[in-house]
Amino acid sequence: MALIKTEKEIQLLREGGKRHAFILSEVSKAVRPGMSTLEIDEMVYRLITEHGDKPSFLGYTPEGADRPFPASTCVSVNEDIIHGIPNEEPRILKEGDIVSIDIGLIHKGMFTDSAVTVAVGKIDDASQTLLRATKEALDAGIKAAKGGNHIGDIGYAVEKVAKKYHFSLAEDLAGHGVGNKVHEDPFVPNYGDRGDGPLLKPGMVLAIEPMLNQGTGKIVLKKDGYTYRTADMKRSAHFEHTVLITEGDPVILTS
Repeated sequence: MALIKTEKEIQLLREGGKRHAFILSEVSKAVRPGMSTLEIDEMVYRLITEHGDKPSFLGYTPEGADRPFPASTCVSVNEDIIHGIPNEEPRILKEGDIVSIDIGLIHKGMFTDSAVTVAVGKIDDASQTLLRATKEALDAGIKAAKGGNHIGDIGYAVEKVAKKYHFSLAEDLAGHGVGNKVHEDPFVPNYGDRGDGPLLKPGMVLAIEPMLNQGTGKIVLKKDGYTYRTADMKRSAHFEHTVLITEGDPVILTS
């Protein structure tokens, strides 16, 4: 599968990305204490499908998984880092929680991927700093994703922000190529050295997604086979965008 997307494919990704951004914004604004993770998933499914698109996560079986993912949305609360299942044992959101909402969307055969972590009501200062740092890490990673740079430049930029705030990077979890399917090459780690790794070429499309933890970077896979949580049960935040590599500054497709 070609890593370089055609002009037609890029146009479809732009269209889908705009829809994706709208849905993620609407769902984020709806989050409130007393809401369940199931309600979030149902809202995402409705907003995606009412415009004729499809949720890319629903029924998707990633490499190594024993079963298809059973929901439209990954909803991860507090210590859960990514891939939280919202509809099997729904969690009720409480004042002070933080919740990652990760959506995959298929628009006319093209895939976009984006996530945001939001506050449930008022959160403590430490959680506010975690969210701010993770968003800053995403922004830094995107800024480094220029044609002619390398995958390592992205990871270096993300890691530098994490170190500045004294947060850990979730081990073994990373970004990836996207566009023709949920996960494509290349692997996009949240650490690295400048100039290392595959060359970034115009037309490549990446999902850049830093995940920062308050405590250890070590992770644990829960019994559901999908949800990764922090090993020490401290909080984690996750932000993600689908990004187009160009000859100049990268273009965020999911904004």
